[in-house]
Amino acid sequence: MADSTDTPAGGRVWSGPAQLVIGLAGAALLTGTGLFLGAVFLHVAPANSVSRQYRAEVDGVVYPEFEQNWKLFAPNPLQQNVSVDARVRTVAEGGATRTHDWTGLTAQDIAAIRGNPAPSHVDQNLLRRAWDFYDGSHNPQDETLTTARGKLAEEYLKRIALQRIGRSVDGERVLEIEFRVTSATVLPPSWSGEAPPPAPKVRELPWWPVDDEDYRGLG
Repeated sequence: MADSTDTPAGGRVWSGPAQLVIGLAGAALLTGTGLFLGAVFLHVAPANSVSRQYRAEVDGVVYPEFEQNWKLFAPNPLQQNVSVDARVRTVAEGGATRTHDWTGLTAQDIAAIRGNPAPSHVDQNLLRRAWDFYDGSHNPQDETLTTARGKLAEEYLKRIALQRIGRSVDGERVLEIEFRVTSATVLPPSWSGEAPPPAPKVRELPWWPVDDEDYRGLG
C-alpha cells in the first residue's frame, strides 16, 4: 500500500517542464489576443500615424471575416435594405446546361432571424458584410476590380452562396453562379417631409465559373 506521504499535501504539483509549457502557451494566447484586439481597434479608430503605418497588417487580420461596419466615435447606420439573390447554371451528364430560378439568400437570413429571440451573428451579418466587401472593391459600372482585395471578395461571396446551394441541383452539377442585388432606400418617416426615395436599384453580376476548389473546406 502506498504511503500517504507520497502525495503532496497541497495536491498535484506540475513538473518544471510542464509549468514552462503552460506558461509559454498562456503567454502566446494572451499575446495573440492582445494583437487581435489591437488590430480591430486600429481598424475602427480614427486615422492616425499608427493605423496608417500598419494598414496592411491590420487589413490582413480584419478582412474579410472580422470587418466592422462602424467607426469609433462615429457610427454609420445603414440606410438601405439590400437583398442578395443567386442562381446557378448546371450541367447534366449528357452535357446539356440549365439555368435555375433565383434563390433569395437574404430572404433565407430574414426567415431565420424573424421570431428568433437570439438570432445568430452569421444570419444577421455574414452575407451582408460579404456584399459590402464586394461592393467596396468593385466598380458598379462594369464590375472591374478597384482594390487588391477584389478577387478575395468575389471568392468569399461565391463560397457563402455555394455552401447553401451545394454541389448539385436536381442531380445536376453546378457549373456557374450569378448574383443579383437589389438596393432599396429605407422610407423616411411620414413627418419628416422628405421626398420619397428613388426606385430600388437592381445590379446583376456576371456569371462566375464554379469548380471543386470553390467547395474546399465547406461543410
